[in-house]
Amino acid sequence: MLYLDHAATSPVRPEVLEAMQPYLSGVYGNPSSRHTVGEAAAGALEWARGRVAAALGMRAAEVVFTSGGTEANNLAVKGIVLGGLQQDRARRGLITTLIEHESILRSADHLRRLHDVPVTLLPVDEHGAVTSDALRRALEPGDAALISVGHANNEIGTVQDAAGLIAIANEHRVPVHVDAVQSAGWLDLRGLGADAVSIAGHKLGAPKGIGAVGVRSRIPLEPVLHGGGQERGRRSGTENVAGAVGLAAALDLSEAEREQSATAVAAQTAEFVAAVLDAVPQASLTGSPVRRLPGLAGFTFAGTSGEAVLLELERRGVVSSSGSACAAGSDEPSPVLLAIGIPAELAQTSVRFTFPRTPMPAGSPQRLAALVAASVAAVAAP
Repeated sequence: MLYLDHAATSPVRPEVLEAMQPYLSGVYGNPSSRHTVGEAAAGALEWARGRVAAALGMRAAEVVFTSGGTEANNLAVKGIVLGGLQQDRARRGLITTLIEHESILRSADHLRRLHDVPVTLLPVDEHGAVTSDALRRALEPGDAALISVGHANNEIGTVQDAAGLIAIANEHRVPVHVDAVQSAGWLDLRGLGADAVSIAGHKLGAPKGIGAVGVRSRIPLEPVLHGGGQERGRRSGTENVAGAVGLAAALDLSEAEREQSATAVAAQTAEFVAAVLDAVPQASLTGSPVRRLPGLAGFTFAGTSGEAVLLELERRGVVSSSGSACAAGSDEPSPVLLAIGIPAELAQTSVRFTFPRTPMPAGSPQRLAALVAASVAAVAAP
């Protein structure tokens, strides 16, 4: 089986399991406990916090461990907007985009419904990019409390000009949250200058159930979970020490390999895209042809059903997806594809391939493209 759904989740790396093992058995204390067993766990937690902070370009005290990317995004969006409202009720608006992950869009809807927060959804161009003009227009009323934007889209792979958008936000003194769940380990997060950054372990080779959000200390943050006041009062609940160590280990490995791996995987993905477009006449690449994640290739295949293509590919030993794993099972066309102008009927033919961080053997892109062509031909309407 060839697994090509790494944007949904990736296998846990052996080195990560090895790093976690002591904290699953021997060092089992509660990090909040004031005894030697608890202090050992607390030491591991702080080591992990420092490593994650280094990858995000933040200070250790600014990192909050969460249960994953969804909670990290909820805490960033709700926490920053609600925290800011306590200081300046005139600045209450949230600006985000039409193509964000559901954890962002539903957090925005929650703020709108329950806290009367004005929400602006920025349009994107045909490649899924936010334009500087669109952001400037949204900032004109002067009431924005936060801008939240995905660094790289999980369905079409388009990478936003996050640094450029942040520069515009800085002119208006509006904080920016960057959802880096897909881009962590592929792109450099340290130089973005974001005020908040979210990541998830299971996209990086760490287990499911661990994530983190870095939030600059100058940004007020209202907790979403309440209880014992762990994570410096920003996220209550006994910390997942082994998970935090695993996340830190996975980030360290990804950062060490990032430049070499991203370059090699991007080249193979480009070979695969070219081969598919050459072999399948009705294929069309989704997202930006240039500013995209190294290991993501999404297509529409006119005259087919995306689900039928996926089943045919799996019968031939290739596992991929139709888009976001969080929307699996939905009969509705992808809102991301609709937002970039793809008609609903064509959007339902989409298939996404996401590659591992280790390059495939030589010739693999062409062999895979041949399997895609055969699968599309098998299910295409006559």
